[in-house]
Amino acid sequence: MTGQDLVGQRIKTVRRQRGLSQAQLAHPELSDSYVSLIESGKRTPTPSVLELLAEKLDCSLTYLINGVTAEQMQEIELALSYAQLAMNNGEVAEARTRYAELLADNGLAGLPRLRQDAEYGLALATEACGDLDEAIVLLNTLRRQEAALMAPERHVAVAVALSRCYRERGDLAQAVHVPEQILGGAVRPAWTDDLMRLGAQLLAAYVERGDLLRARQFSVEVLAAADLLGSPQSLTLAHWGAAIVAVETGHAEEAVTHVERAIAIQSEYGDPRRLARLRGDYAQVLLTVRPMEAETWRDVLLKVESELVETSANPMDKMRCAMNLARVELLLSQSERAGEHMRAVCDLLDGMPQVLQAEARLLHGETLAELGRQDKAVQELLAGAECLEQSPTTRYTAHAWLTAARILERIDEPARSVDAYQRALACVGL
Repeated sequence: MTGQDLVGQRIKTVRRQRGLSQAQLAHPELSDSYVSLIESGKRTPTPSVLELLAEKLDCSLTYLINGVTAEQMQEIELALSYAQLAMNNGEVAEARTRYAELLADNGLAGLPRLRQDAEYGLALATEACGDLDEAIVLLNTLRRQEAALMAPERHVAVAVALSRCYRERGDLAQAVHVPEQILGGAVRPAWTDDLMRLGAQLLAAYVERGDLLRARQFSVEVLAAADLLGSPQSLTLAHWGAAIVAVETGHAEEAVTHVERAIAIQSEYGDPRRLARLRGDYAQVLLTVRPMEAETWRDVLLKVESELVETSANPMDKMRCAMNLARVELLLSQSERAGEHMRAVCDLLDGMPQVLQAEARLLHGETLAELGRQDKAVQELLAGAECLEQSPTTRYTAHAWLTAARILERIDEPARSVDAYQRALACVGL
C-alpha cells in the first residue's frame, strides 16, 4: 500500500468515526467526489487540503500524513534523541537496545525518514558493539530497501559505514567494491565532504589490501580534491590518509608532516572526541616512525586517555589507547606499567572484532613474556593465534602472525615460532 493510499484510508477511518458522510466532510469547500477520490487513493491531496480535512475531522495533520498523533510523534523523536545521546556518550549497548526497541514497536511504519534514522543508528551502534556481521546485514538491508527514498548524504554515509565494516571484518574485496560503485565510475562525481569520507574509506581499504601503488595514486587525487574544497573535514581526512600511505610505503618523515597537518586542522576546527581519537592514532604512527621518542608519545597518549574519558568515547577507542600505552611502556622497559594497561585492555575484549582481539592477546603475551611469566605468555599467544585463525587472510593478519612469530622466537618456542612465520608468509601468498 502506498503512502497516498494510507492517507486516504486514515481520512476515511476518522470520517466514519466522526459519523460524517463524504458530502458532509466536503461541504462547502470541496466536492464529495473529490473526497471520494482522496479516500480511494486516486488523488493526492495538496498540503492546504490536508490541513483543511484535519481541521474538519478534528484530528492532527501529523496523524493524517504519518498515522501517528502529535503526542506519539513527540515520543518517537524523544526516543530517537535518547538513543543518539547514548551513542554519543559511548554507551553503545544501550544505544543499540533503544534503536532496536523503536524499530520493534512498529510506530515508525508510516514515518520513513525517522525509520531510516533508527535503522542507520542501529547499524552504527551494532558496529560499535563489535558485531560486524550483523552491522553489515543491517546496512545492506537499509541500502537496498531505502535507495529510492534515501537522501544522497545518507546514501554516502551508509556506504562509508559498510566499507568500514567490511574492512574491519577482513572482506577487502567488498570494502573496495562498495565505495568504488560510487567513486569509480566513468565520470567521477564532484567531490564533497561526504564523498571525501567515502574516499578515505576506499584509501584505507587499498592500504589494507596491500595495493600500495593504487593507494599512493589515489591519495594524491584525494589531497588535490581536499585542497580545492578547503573544508577542515576534507583536509583532515586527506592528510591523515596520506600519512597512513606514507607509513606503509616507507616514507616516514612524509607521514609525520601529513599527520601533524591533520592534527593542526582538527585542533582548530574538530570536536573533542574526534581530536582525541586522531591524537591517539598520531601517537601510534609516531611510535612506528620515531620509537626513540617514546616518552613524548607516552605523554600524548596519557592526555588522549583522559580526553577519551571526558568525551565518553566508545570502548574500542579506549581499548586501542590502552594498547598503545602498553606498547610505549614496553619500549621504555616498564613492563609492570605495560601490564597495568593490558589488564584494562582485557576487561574490554568481549565483543570486539576477532582481529582486534588477536592484536590485544599478542600484545598481552609479549607483556607477560617481559614480566617473566612464560607459561602465561604462551597461553595468551596461543589464544591470539586462535583468533587469527578465525580471521580473514589479509595484510593485517600477516603482520599479526609475524608479530606472534617474533615473540614466540624470543621466548624460546621455536616450533610454534616457525609455524607462525609460515602462516605470515601464507597470508601474502608465499
